[in-house]
Amino acid sequence: MIIDLERFFVSNRPTWQEMEKLLDRIECGDRPTYTDARRLHYLYERTSADLARLSTFAAESDAGAYLSALVGRAYAEIYETRRRKARFSPVPWFFGEFPRTFRRHVGAFGLAVAITIGGCGFGSFALAIDTDAKHVLMPFPGLEGDPGERVHKEEAGPNQKLRGHRSTFSAELMTHNIRVAFFTLALGVTWGVGSVLMLFYNGVILGAVAFDYARAGYTMFLLGWLMPHGVIEIPAILVAGQASFVLAGALLGRGDRRPRRERLRNATSSIVTLAGGAAVMLVWAGIVESFISQYHRPVLPYEAKIAFGFVELVLLTAFLAYSGRKDEAQ
Repeated sequence: MIIDLERFFVSNRPTWQEMEKLLDRIECGDRPTYTDARRLHYLYERTSADLARLSTFAAESDAGAYLSALVGRAYAEIYETRRRKARFSPVPWFFGEFPRTFRRHVGAFGLAVAITIGGCGFGSFALAIDTDAKHVLMPFPGLEGDPGERVHKEEAGPNQKLRGHRSTFSAELMTHNIRVAFFTLALGVTWGVGSVLMLFYNGVILGAVAFDYARAGYTMFLLGWLMPHGVIEIPAILVAGQASFVLAGALLGRGDRRPRRERLRNATSSIVTLAGGAAVMLVWAGIVESFISQYHRPVLPYEAKIAFGFVELVLLTAFLAYSGRKDEAQ
């Protein structure tokens, strides 16, 4: 094979220098991002190919030795099996890796949102045409009664059953919500069919409850009751649904010819990250539901609770949309 050495060096030296700088950063303890890892793998393949081409020219032993050392360093970083000193850091993970993973799979989140909204519409419509459907759509005793009776009971005074037991109640709410979210995620093994049904059913309940209280004229109570915890809890369940669709996509492999085992291995990190992020969100939602949502007027004005929920929603949106973008740009 005949190549123009001078042109070969000029055209490929930037690739070698980029890989050398990236390796220097990693070897100095700078933890690589997902983008860095993919870039390193690409540069490694390019430089390995250049080394193979250059190996035919014995006169270029210096350049060959340089490339050989560079490829060896990259190989050690990509395929090494020794344990790294770097440990899992929950704060960088939650504020960096979680929102970046969410944005990479935002299409799956959009699908979960669309299915839930469809369920809300169905629940509202079913209750509008048949009031007796409430006992079927809302299999919870606390929701089957008359909204007015519940509102008057709640506003009459703090819930006596929770007096002195709010920490326990908060823990029970967290456990229940996390169980629902992870069950939704696990249904991804049904190629997403079970996840679709679960998200749709959650939407049916939410739509029916919202329509029931709004029709009775208690919209302010509904918003004050649901918004403080619901603006976090509902997105958390949607994120769990998002993870389930990532799992289902790896199982189905539509448009991806890689073996199923490889697809699942590549998707595992995203699934675990989304599940962990949803769990953290549900812990916060459980705390808020126990210590804020369960207090009603006159203890807490509905306007204050609604404003609190609105602030939470704005912060959550900004967090998922912008947090961790600095590492993406590197």
